[in-house]
Amino acid sequence: MSAWLLRLTGAGLLILLGMAVGTWATTSHFRPLLDRQQDQVTQCTAARDNLAGLAQEQDKALGDLTLAAKQRQARAEQAVKEAKASAKDDYAAANRLQQERIGGDQCAAASSIINKELGL
Repeated sequence: MSAWLLRLTGAGLLILLGMAVGTWATTSHFRPLLDRQQDQVTQCTAARDNLAGLAQEQDKALGDLTLAAKQRQARAEQAVKEAKASAKDDYAAANRLQQERIGGDQCAAASSIINKELGL
């Protein structure tokens, strides 16, 4: 019976030794691979965060440009309205000048009309 117990103990020790050697071999083989993958994950995370920050900055800049374009367009439309309003009198005066006919010399007629418009 003691021979069986001795063999069983020896087999158990061999199994434990095999497990220990297998664990050591697996760890020494896969640890560098796992460390390398972890480094890559860290680099990818940092790159992603950097790109996300750049995208936010770009989005803000694009929003600012859009707002500035809308403001320029509104100012341009207002300037056109003001120009039309101020030119209205000039257009009316030009139309009167074209419609009036004064006989005689054309230069004298033009001078007379211009002087009349200027109040001279």
